[in-house]
Amino acid sequence: MGEEYIKEEKIREKTEEEKNKELLLSISTTKKMLEEATINFEFAEPGLIEYYSYNIKAHKAKLDYLIKLAKSRGLKVNLEVKNELELFREVG
Repeated sequence: MGEEYIKEEKIREKTEEEKNKELLLSISTTKKMLEEATINFEFAEPGLIEYYSYNIKAHKAKLDYLIKLAKSRGLKVNLEVKNELELFREVG
């Protein structure tokens, strides 16, 4: 019961580029989930309105956090262009 497992290989650290791509994917996924929750809210039955309103609020909070994280990494996020994300390195 007190067995200890030893890792055979060290887990490789992600590069900054990989982290930025993962962040981009998270932002894109969260934005799509927010859009879906908004559409579902518009057509929700009375018993589900509160559920979708909380869902929208949660996705907005997550999206705000991810955008702040991207900006802290020196990335500029544009969510308005054709419902897709564009990341640009900020100059400076």
